[in-house]
This record gives sequence, structure tokens and C-alpha cells, in this order.
Amino acid sequence: MQLGFVSAILPDLSLEEVLAFAAQNGFDCVELMCWPVGQAERRYAGVTHIDVTNFSQGDAEKVKALAQRYGVKISGLGYYPNPLAADPAERETYIAHIKKVIAASALLGVNVMNTFIGRDPAKSIEDNWPLFEEVWPPIIAFAEQQNVRIGIENCPMLFSLDEWPGGKNLAISPEVWRRMFGRIPSQHFGLNFDPSHLIWQHIDYVRAIYDFRDRLVHVHAKDEKILTDLIYERGILGLKWHIPKLPGLGSVEWGKFFSALTDTGYRGPVCIEVEDRAYEDSLDSRKRALSQSKRYLEQFMR
Repeated sequence: MQLGFVSAILPDLSLEEVLAFAAQNGFDCVELMCWPVGQAERRYAGVTHIDVTNFSQGDAEKVKALAQRYGVKISGLGYYPNPLAADPAERETYIAHIKKVIAASALLGVNVMNTFIGRDPAKSIEDNWPLFEEVWPPIIAFAEQQNVRIGIENCPMLFSLDEWPGGKNLAISPEVWRRMFGRIPSQHFGLNFDPSHLIWQHIDYVRAIYDFRDRLVHVHAKDEKILTDLIYERGILGLKWHIPKLPGLGSVEWGKFFSALTDTGYRGPVCIEVEDRAYEDSLDSRKRALSQSKRYLEQFMR
């Protein structure tokens, strides 16, 4: 496995600066964010380390040369919008950019693109399936043509009132994943697996690794801390009783997590995703969050 990080936490650094930081700190790889320039819809969004708007073979060669110079691989290209948004114009904007990121991944020879399925949060899971079946088969067909695997992150996107009550990402649980892959059985369609989102849903993340071993495209390393006093006050239907933390500072049992990954033969990237507010006061703190997470995870990977 290769240990890396998600570049969204370093929006103030250029692509070259991100790669230089990764090299200086011994990271193997980086998942690079590819949001449209200047479009930040929420925290950790809107970060553009590769602008894919008019991405050419020449642009790809420049990026590949930078990565080679620093000895850091690109684990995948990331863009996480809501391609099942209720508004058709909004939806089409997201879908068009997803395809641009897929095409850029192919030009770079990375061949991995990470994103969300999306969801209309005002509708039930069942009522989101018709739009899923309209939107996603053509995207996966395009990815197949480009020989790019799509890794769907399993974050429910249920953190704020505008995402209430259903969240903005359909791919939240094993039952949903089975239906997704049953409808689109392509091997270019899989998971960008993050255990932290399963912790607060009381879903066995270790069992999920074994059950979906053949769908693991990419892995995120993030922890989740449960605030039991707030569960008492708000119940599980309330918001903000669970918070993202650095690996080792929450409830994920990382020994069991990596044991399952190695048992299943996973040999791909594991990228630290920092969304821990305790480390956001400065660029130095965010860099320290990555270094601290790396030191912790190396005990399971080196």
C-alpha cells in the first residue's frame, strides 16, 4: 500500500508546493483536487491543484514531469459535487466537470477518479434510484472508454441544514452499494472507502472491507469522534454529535482496519483526509496534521 494525503487541506499551496511537501515528508502519493477554479461550495471544496477545464496532453506532460521530479505518485483525481442535484442545470454542470476530470485522469495515466454519487436530500433513497439510473450509466460508460476507475466515497454528506434530512450522497451503506453495483456491474465502478463515515452510522467497517474487497478503488484515512453528551441532548437524528478527527484520535480501530485491507489483498493508496478543526488555525497546523497522521499510520504500513 502507498501512504498519501488528500490535497484539499492545502488550498494555499500550488501543485508544485504540494508535491514538494509530500516528497519532503516521505509521502508516497497525493490525491489531487480538481474543482472548477473559484467554485467553493462548502468546506474542503473548491480546491484546484489541477485545472482540468481545458486540460491537454501538453498539460498532462507538465504535471507528470512535476510528479516525477519529486518522486510522488498521483493516487487519483478528486472532485466531489452532487451530480444527482434536484436542479437539472446544476446537475449537468457537475456531470460535465466529472467527465473532464475523468479525461484528465486518463491523460495523466492515473486512471482513478474519486467523487460522490450525489442525492436529492429531500427524497428517500428509493426515490433517488430513477435519477441514478439516468445519470450514472453514461458516466461509467465514459470512464470505461477512458480506462478510468471511479471511486465513490461513502460519505452521507449530512452535516448541515441544507443537507437535511437525507444528505447529498446516496452511497452510504452496504445495501446501497450492492444496489449500485447490481445496476452498474462494471469493474470501473467502485468505492473510495472511508471508515469514518461508517463509524457514526454503526456500520461494521471491517466487515464492509471483506464484503466489498473487489470494489476498493481508493482508500481515505480519517477518524471519527463520537460526542456522547450531544447524543444524549439531541439523539442520533440531530446534527454535530460526531466530528472528523485525525487517524488515531477517534473510534476507528486502525489495526483491525489494516488487517482487513491486507487480508483482502488491497495494495492501493491510503490517503489521509484531514478535516479536523483542531488543526485548522494555520497552514503550519494543517501540515503538522498530515505529518502526525503519517507517523501514526506508518506503524500499520511500514
